Amino acid sequence: MSVLRSRPVLRWLVPATAAVAVIGGGAAIGTFAAEAEPSLPPRTAAQLLVDLQTSRLEGLSGTVVQRADLGLPPLVGLVPGNDLTTLLTGTHTLRVWYSGPERQRVALLDTLGERDIIRNGRDVWTWESRGNTAKHATLGDVRAEKPAPEAAPSLPATPQEAADLALRAIDPSTEVSVGRSATVAGRDAYELVLQPRDKDSLVHQLRIAIDAKQHVPLRFEVLATGSDQPAFEVAFTQVDYRRPDADQFTFNPPPGVTVTEESAERPPAVRPGHSEPTGDPQVRAVGTGWATVLVARLDGAVGGRPAVEKPAGDKPAGTPDVDVSKLLGGLEAVKGDWGSGRLLTSKLFSVLLTDDGRLLAGAVTPERLYQVARG
Repeated sequence: MSVLRSRPVLRWLVPATAAVAVIGGGAAIGTFAAEAEPSLPPRTAAQLLVDLQTSRLEGLSGTVVQRADLGLPPLVGLVPGNDLTTLLTGTHTLRVWYSGPERQRVALLDTLGERDIIRNGRDVWTWESRGNTAKHATLGDVRAEKPAPEAAPSLPATPQEAADLALRAIDPSTEVSVGRSATVAGRDAYELVLQPRDKDSLVHQLRIAIDAKQHVPLRFEVLATGSDQPAFEVAFTQVDYRRPDADQFTFNPPPGVTVTEESAERPPAVRPGHSEPTGDPQVRAVGTGWATVLVARLDGAVGGRPAVEKPAGDKPAGTPDVDVSKLLGGLEAVKGDWGSGRLLTSKLFSVLLTDDGRLLAGAVTPERLYQVARG
């Protein structure tokens, strides 16, 4: 069930690249500053779901903080660049503005610079302060477009995006309840709690703090099994529901900026972040609900040796140089009646790369991956 899928105004279109482009780091995971629990009229979980469905968001601006501590093994240095490692650890700050489905802006802030993504009608701009470079694209006719599958999930950039993803998980395998009331970004909020019933899930709870008056998600937390601290959280630290000025969505190129024109067929949209097959015949989903496992065939190196030897010239342009043997060597070697391979584990997900060229992944225990690998 998805109470937000039919309400496009709630799934406000923060550009998809926002969650991928966050570069930087910060303090380790920690819950957002606690405030006194407000006294609110009782509401049931069903009423809170209706609140989300019927919410009308005309405008919004604010500051969002994203924090993650997924308990990943120390693979820094094995993968070129720091995009992946910093996305999954540390603290990231974003400024967001929303003024309807055709005007959005996200500013991604880190210690070394800023990245802005702006949509203003058919114009989409991205700008990076480090190199003072910008890209511009003109969108086509949105009405004539067909939905295109997303190639990969990404971390949610806002509480709304995270809540949309979480609510898609509501089915008989999910227990839905009301948690404690809270104060988030100075706003009184109810808390909706989603808890998997499946013992194979690594997720203990999803907690969504919902503005008591505006019915907009203000904070989203994911707790791993066996922990009372969030492994991932994204929350507003400041929010304003007034419609931002039109000037916020006008891109004024800084002096000396280098602008690259690009093509675009449809507007950036929030990545669903949902682990669903994308139509690739080599990718399939096994199981349902919280115990779902994605299974894919790999053409690259597996188990420390290449499945298919490819000439160096066949590598796509821009592909980073990764020492696969060192990368896989940093993972735990595992074997069983299903075969052998390498295992990556974290607080919220597990990934198994088998020596026969399969990749299995899910928000599940390693034992669940072994069960699927066994067939």
